[in-house]
Amino acid sequence: MAIKVGDRIPDATLLRIGDAGPEAVSMEGLTKGRKVVIFAVPGAYTPTCDSAHVPSFIRTRDRYDAAGVDEIVCLSVNDPFVMKSWGESTGALDAGITMLADAGAEFTRAVGMDFTAEGAGFINRSVRYAMLVEDGVVKLLNIEEARGVCEVSGGEGLLADMAAL
Repeated sequence: MAIKVGDRIPDATLLRIGDAGPEAVSMEGLTKGRKVVIFAVPGAYTPTCDSAHVPSFIRTRDRYDAAGVDEIVCLSVNDPFVMKSWGESTGALDAGITMLADAGAEFTRAVGMDFTAEGAGFINRSVRYAMLVEDGVVKLLNIEEARGVCEVSGGEGLLADMAAL
């Protein structure tokens, strides 16, 4: 069953590349006492993720800061080396966006956002969504209904819904 507004996000361990190599990141620790935006993509370097989704959060980064968001996290079912490289190539890391790998799809499955599209080579990947999490509780959740579209889950879409809160 998919997570919904009002639910507490499950704790899961994700990965990022630090100075000494892969580092574990607890979702519970990341969100405890903080206001965090998490947006998930089906795959690093894929067309819509690369040309629309990540750029939308880079463009709107200052507006999220002004809204009191402590951190913006991009999550994908990829390995942490790919996420670091993708963050560098898109400018996401320079913009202060945290790139996290859900390498085994642990978090993605726990929140009920996994899908498989074997023809595209996507096995246990994440659907495209964005959520606002405050102190571990989902306050907003925008899920794209169609593949290859980045509207409600994009930076501007989530900001518009945050303004209505």
